[in-house]
Amino acid sequence: MRVNRPETITLALTGASGMPYGIRLLECLLKADIRVYLLYSQAAQIVARQEMDLSLPARAKDAAAFFSARFGAAPGQLQAFGREEWFAPVASGSNPADAMVVCPCTMGTLAAIAAGMADNLIERAADVALKEARTLILVARETPLSAIHLENMLKLSRAGAIILPANPGFYHHPQTAQDLVDFVVARVLDHVGIDHGLMPRWGETENNDN
Repeated sequence: MRVNRPETITLALTGASGMPYGIRLLECLLKADIRVYLLYSQAAQIVARQEMDLSLPARAKDAAAFFSARFGAAPGQLQAFGREEWFAPVASGSNPADAMVVCPCTMGTLAAIAAGMADNLIERAADVALKEARTLILVARETPLSAIHLENMLKLSRAGAIILPANPGFYHHPQTAQDLVDFVVARVLDHVGIDHGLMPRWGETENNDN
């Protein structure tokens, strides 16, 4: 897959199960020297605490400082914004990020984006990504899927979004839960054009260059 390397990516965390995917993706983006705009919902805070014993700060400024220190981000590399911070760069088509990833993505968020809603900054940023023809990746995490879920996914796919369910493969012989997380994160990184060495590619061994 040949995708131009982005300079700035918006990463949104919502309240679906699968928070380790989103946090690992944030880590990989920062280590790849990508500038990140971070958004997360109140439900994401609950899920992070439940799944990872991770307390996400309520204030955006505190969140940026917390994750910058945790992952060794450069000054200003990570910016976080509140759910109604309408003067954030991601709220306008005049200053969109190069790509946006919602990981994990709830069916409620997916439905709101499919309907063109913009009631919070996550939905507005996704709406901007679509209208500006920027890469929008939705890491959907739900099972089973209803006809409504599938119809919303089809609508978004037709509008240009990439539906990338959190469905890890097993051909790389995962040994740990982290290996499964990295499989999904690797696919996201592939689709936004960021090199990584999270796992060997199909037909390669771990000794090959990735």
